[in-house]
Amino acid sequence: MRLKKAKKKLNKSSIVWNITAVLMLASAIAIGLYISSGKMRPLFPIKHVVFSGHRHLTEVELKTLAGIHEKESLLALSHKKLAQALLQSPWIRSVNVRKVFPDTVSVSIKESAPFALLHMRNSLFLVDERGKILEELRGNSMPFLPIITGDPFNKRETYCEALNLIKSMNESGFLAGEEHIEVIASKPEELTTIIDGTVIKIGVGEYREKLQRLVDLKDEIKKRNIPVDYIDVRFANRVIVKPINEVIR
Repeated sequence: MRLKKAKKKLNKSSIVWNITAVLMLASAIAIGLYISSGKMRPLFPIKHVVFSGHRHLTEVELKTLAGIHEKESLLALSHKKLAQALLQSPWIRSVNVRKVFPDTVSVSIKESAPFALLHMRNSLFLVDERGKILEELRGNSMPFLPIITGDPFNKRETYCEALNLIKSMNESGFLAGEEHIEVIASKPEELTTIIDGTVIKIGVGEYREKLQRLVDLKDEIKKRNIPVDYIDVRFANRVIVKPINEVIR
């Protein structure tokens, strides 16, 4: 008797689960058909798209990039596709998408920040700290940023070293007191910077130590009023100052 009762309960439970599964599948199909039908009003239509974290790009530009249309179904919106569409802009570094039911899409943007100017092929470009080109700079106004002169496509290693040098300048506070800084990226071992008209041969690596030696030397050069042709800090524990007429070691 107990075995028969157990079998009956099991059969009833199986029937209930089967019915539930069928109803859920039917509901999913119905919702899919409802959404995919252009003639029908979508479920949870999008009424608001809220962007945050952006400074350079406008909301109009972001909406155009995102390709979100009002009254599109919030259920049908793909987080991945929306993020991929926005990441097509070099200004956008990362995207976080959140659906807020019943009618809102919340998009958090992390933008790249201008880090330096790239002087290449007679044009100036804004680049971020990774060296990625953000946009070409047009017009007469030019932000105070270090300039890298070189070609990142043909001399990638040297370009990366130029970026590392500028990062060290930033971190050490070296940029604060200078008006014009240009880094010539020809070869890593010949990496040179021009600071307010003074040529400084930096070379590759150990940028913090080299910059500190340069800072220690600047006051002495000013005191002695030496017209400098170039300064060479490429060698460990050694600085070479070449005045216009002679070499002082």
